[in-house]
Amino acid sequence: MKKLETSARTVEEAIEQGLQELGVGIGDVDVQVLEEGSKGLFGLFGSRLAKVSLTVRDEEDDLLEGLMEEPEAPRAKKPAEKKPKAEKAEAPAVALEPEKEAEKPEERRPEPVRRVAPKKPETPAAPKAEADAAPAAEETAEAGIAAEAEEKELRTLEKPEITVIHPEQIDPESPAGTAKAFLTEITKLMGVDVDVEMGTDPDGNVYASMTGDPLGILIGRRGETLDALQYLTSLKVNRGREGYTRVTLDTENYRARREDTLIRLANRMANRALRTGRRVSLEPMNPYERRIIHFALQSNENVTTHSEGEEPNRHVVITVKK
Repeated sequence: MKKLETSARTVEEAIEQGLQELGVGIGDVDVQVLEEGSKGLFGLFGSRLAKVSLTVRDEEDDLLEGLMEEPEAPRAKKPAEKKPKAEKAEAPAVALEPEKEAEKPEERRPEPVRRVAPKKPETPAAPKAEADAAPAAEETAEAGIAAEAEEKELRTLEKPEITVIHPEQIDPESPAGTAKAFLTEITKLMGVDVDVEMGTDPDGNVYASMTGDPLGILIGRRGETLDALQYLTSLKVNRGREGYTRVTLDTENYRARREDTLIRLANRMANRALRTGRRVSLEPMNPYERRIIHFALQSNENVTTHSEGEEPNRHVVITVKK
């Protein structure tokens, strides 16, 4: 983990100087302001430079915090029940195998706790769906069908050609115009001064790229803020319109860097599954990031992938082929 302290006349200049020295983007570092700059009296006496500390984040190790290795449930229960009988048996040939299997659940006993935790929302899901009104139940069912459809079509990650729209040519009433106006307003309310560049693909879907976010406020931890802004913009664009227009947001080339990180993570976790012989569960991800994991491992002949759980705890599981 790299760490660098830089000084300049302002906090922004110190951050920019540090990013250039480290050769990374703002989304790759944690920023800590150590000292605010001061111009002093008449700009001559008592002036102080601004001082910041930049720490490069290792996204792959950060993602590993959410990983869970899951032992197979049937093996964890049956040997535990047979253990007392195995201790009483005097014949070594019969007692050896049950005892070996009985030891494994004791070593793995903490692991099932980590596996069950994210699946707790599944239990109340059914009663809530029954208790809600009919329209809410239909929306939930449609969301589930859409998620399954995405999972079935995840074998390709084709990137369409995006046509950039000149600011003067953007129709305020079009999806791109609506998205730009919404993003311009909400970023100002957030206190972030950014330039929003709009584009569309051949299917009419909207793409927005925001530049001018030195502190990474619009990205957030693991892109959570960026995903939330994308969701809100999509609601705004599709409100009162026929059909559906997909909206994709990016800033500081975060999406491409995140994709590279997830591909490296997928290969590392596939190797772990092969080394241990057990399936590996990744942290919960959104549908787009799950597709990246599936796509990265689809050509691996030794493992297979599938998704488990309900949103927002749906996650990818890597299993060794038998």
